[in-house]
Formats: sequence, structure tokens, C-alpha cells
Amino acid sequence: VMAVLISLFEALRSVFEGRNLALENLALRQQLAVLRRRVHRPLLRPSERFFWVLLFRWWPRWHECLHLVKPETVIAWHRRGFRLFWRWRSSPGGRPRVSEELRELVSKMASDNPTWGAPRIHGELLKLGFNISQTTVASYLPSHRSPRKPPSQTWRAFLKNHLPQASAMDFFVIPTATFRLLYGFVVIDHYRRRIRHVAVTMHPTAAWTSQQLREAFPWDSAPRFLHRDRDGIYGSEVKQTIDALGINDVPSAPRSPWQNPYCERVIGTLRRDLLNNVVIMNEAHAARLLREYANYYNRSRTHLSLEKDAPEERALEPPSIGPVDSREVLGGLHHRYFRRAA
Repeated sequence: VMAVLISLFEALRSVFEGRNLALENLALRQQLAVLRRRVHRPLLRPSERFFWVLLFRWWPRWHECLHLVKPETVIAWHRRGFRLFWRWRSSPGGRPRVSEELRELVSKMASDNPTWGAPRIHGELLKLGFNISQTTVASYLPSHRSPRKPPSQTWRAFLKNHLPQASAMDFFVIPTATFRLLYGFVVIDHYRRRIRHVAVTMHPTAAWTSQQLREAFPWDSAPRFLHRDRDGIYGSEVKQTIDALGINDVPSAPRSPWQNPYCERVIGTLRRDLLNNVVIMNEAHAARLLREYANYYNRSRTHLSLEKDAPEERALEPPSIGPVDSREVLGGLHHRYFRRAA
């Protein structure tokens, strides 16, 4: 850089003194210095480009000794420098800069709603009190959003839209105080993880299972899909009942409990919250406890996957209603909290 500044100083002195030969020698030496670099294709540095722009401005015969680049290239450098100069001069003014918070909000709206364009996002921002133009909103949309082809929805959104039409069923084992085994049967709705039906038997059969399905889906409440495993209890009679209810039977792959995750998760919750904490005496005792817990599970127990709400939505109770009170569930194993009216 120091060598370039010295060369520039000599060039300016030559211009004022009218020494064209010295300028020509300086230009040639500058190009020789570039060619001596040990690279395949030497490129001019910004300071060297600035040197040629100055020659272009102050020396009429600059193009006669130029050999590394075309004269049009030097003119293009000059125009680019002109634009940068006036951009720097006008930078303090112009439109106010959009805040980082607003830019992040535009990106979040675009990613959360893949079918929304700039007009829709702009309308939402206006309702939120942001004074911004639609053109500015469009400039901050992600580059992968093409206006010609709407982006695809996410798999999560696709599955959530189909959850109201899906249910699942499964059996689980309940040990008793006399070391005998009972078989619990549970049917859940995928959409809100609600326990639709629960029952207990000592001798599960296909006829008993078919009757439980008819009780779980009375009238026209049957879903479109019913997920289950490949337990041998689901024989031809159960399959005929499923078809008669207008349900599409969706069996999982062999030895793949992860393909029926919601039902497996509910069974795990039944064990942790109830069965692992009590001693089951008989079939009637187990049925009563499961029904009481299912009522608590659906109406009171909050879930992480439901944004800390219950399967059957609980109303928000503000402090203005009154003090907090509680009611025992399952003999005090759990509690239901609510506000008592003053």
C-alpha cells in the first residue's frame, strides 16, 4: 500500500509538472509489479484499481500504456467507485432501518405459514401495529419462497390435520394381589389424546373386543382410521366389526410398537400414574379405578403436547373468581385444583 501511495504521489507531481514520460513509465512499472506475482492469473488489488482510476481522470493518454485489462474495465471501476461514493454520502438519510425484531417476525410468519405471501403477512403486521410497507415485507421474505409455486406444508401440519380422523387401541397387562393377570383394553383419540374407552377382563376374546369397539364408537362417532398392533386377539370377528363401523383398519408392522406411539404412551401413563401405585384386588376394582382415572385424565390432567391443557379443554380461571381449592382424585393419589367462587 505504501508503494502505491508513493507511486500516486509521483503521478500527481508528474501531472502538475507535465511529465508524460514519467507517467508512462510509472504505469508500466505498476503493471510489471502485478505480473511478477506468483499466481496463475494476477488480479489487481483495490488500491491498484484506484491508481488506474486516477490516471483515467487526470491523464488523457492513460489507455496507450494499459495492457493488463481493457480500458472499458477501468471505466467500469470508475463508475462503481462513483456509486459507492454517493451511497456513502447519502447513507445518513433515506428510509428508517427496519428493526431486527420486525425482520425476525417476518421470517417467523413466513416459516410458520408456508402458503402466506407478502400481502397476507403485511396485513397481519398492520393488525399488530407495525407501520411498514408491503414492498419492505416482500424484501425480507426468505429467498426460497417462490411466487410462482407455493411451498409445501410441513409433515407436522399434514399429520395434525388428519389426527381428528384417527384413533388407536391396545391391550395391557394388570397384575393383581393374588398374582393373577387381568387384561386392560384402551381406545384413544389421536387428536387430543383423549381416552375414549377403557375396560378390563380376565379372559379377552374376539367377541369381547368387538363389543368394546361398539361401545367405544356408538352411532356415527367412528373415526376414519383405527391403529392397532398384530395381536392374535384381533381375529376375523374383530376385523368384521371394524369394517361394519366404517373404519379403515391400520395394523402396524410385526414387532413395531413404535408405530402405535400414542396408545403406548397412554398405557405408560396409566402405569406410572395409577397401576404402579395401587394393588389391584379383582376385575371390578381395576375397572372402577381405570374409569375414575380416565375421567381425571381427560378433564383435569395437563399435557405437554397440548400446550399444558387437558384433552377436554379446561377453562382459564382468573384470580378474580376466588381462592384456589382442590379435590382428591383416586383417594388422594392425585388432586384436581380449581378456584372456588367467593
